[in-house]
Amino acid sequence: MLMRQKDFESVTVEELITRADVGRSTFYTHYADKEDLLQDGLDRLRKGLEALQQQGRREAIGQPPVFAFSRELFAHVHAHADVFRAMAGKRSGAMVQRHFQRMLHGLVRAELQLPGATASTRAPSSEAEAAVGFVAGGLYGLLAWWIDDRLRLSIDEVEQLFRRLAVPASRAATAR
Repeated sequence: MLMRQKDFESVTVEELITRADVGRSTFYTHYADKEDLLQDGLDRLRKGLEALQQQGRREAIGQPPVFAFSRELFAHVHAHADVFRAMAGKRSGAMVQRHFQRMLHGLVRAELQLPGATASTRAPSSEAEAAVGFVAGGLYGLLAWWIDDRLRLSIDEVEQLFRRLAVPASRAATAR
């Protein structure tokens, strides 16, 4: 995969279409540019994580946030660690990190069930929105640390660590 060889910002559309063996017009029929392609991939990941999140919330009615999407996110990153390291780790650029963090913010916002929140919308600023930034930023930081630490913790161990850190923070911010 091209992302294992160079960072996203250095990859050209020409390299993408050559590697994918598709024509330029086919690429531009589906995507405006390579950032649009990136967003499409993250949207597909987000939709899968949202489905798990919704199922987890239905099963945990009246309980604190369960972050049902987190295990699948950690499993996905584990399975594609080299790609994640290239795209969202220290070698990546701000654009890739911004898109990935936006996805995490949406998932956390929906988990905290802020009024009118979905994983693809922004809620008004508030103490709860600050908690979204705190938990999502912590999740991103934990993912980056886990990758940099060469995945020494298992998927289950890193997920439990995330929950131990995130659940108290989300409870504190949403309690009034």
